[in-house]
Amino acid sequence: MSELWKYEHAAFAKGYDLICGVDEAGRGPLAGPVCAAAVILPRDLEIEGLNDSKKLSDKRRRALYDVIAEQSVAYGVAMVDEKTIDEINILQATFLAMRLAVEQLSVQPSLALVDGNREPDFGDVPVQTIIKGDALSANIAAASILAKVTRDRFMEEQDAIWPQYGFAIHKGYGTQAHYAALREFGPCPIHRLTFLKKLYGA
Repeated sequence: MSELWKYEHAAFAKGYDLICGVDEAGRGPLAGPVCAAAVILPRDLEIEGLNDSKKLSDKRRRALYDVIAEQSVAYGVAMVDEKTIDEINILQATFLAMRLAVEQLSVQPSLALVDGNREPDFGDVPVQTIIKGDALSANIAAASILAKVTRDRFMEEQDAIWPQYGFAIHKGYGTQAHYAALREFGPCPIHRLTFLKKLYGA
């Protein structure tokens, strides 16, 4: 048994049969949505190279995205935009994206393993949080890859609309080049104004 299935096997032993992993991408950037994914992998499926999305190259993540999408029992991906983030705060927006992703699953999981230490409310689906879960659980690792690749692709599309900010390169994170572009051009419609208070007093 792979180490990545340790948490799932502990849950299987308690009678949970359909287990989904849930993770997000994009809590920290200054621009763009937060994206969450929920994934149910077939039991003990070994996907070569599966790991925390942050530890993988962009090319490897994109290749794994296709494998996960093809081989999963079910998956859901949801984004919550910058305006909602500004209205309800990033934590609540993250929980909303996670809930929407779980609701997209074509079968209801009996347990959700969620990366981190904050517990979202998925209604009838019980939740177990796992700190650094994206490196410890196969299903969370798969969710982290779907969320990251989906968000990266979205930010690359935004780069074509707002090329002056360099979104294709930094994906909206607060790099020196991004701050320099903000000082020169000001924010665009996909910037999170609540994240720019130091710059603009928004």
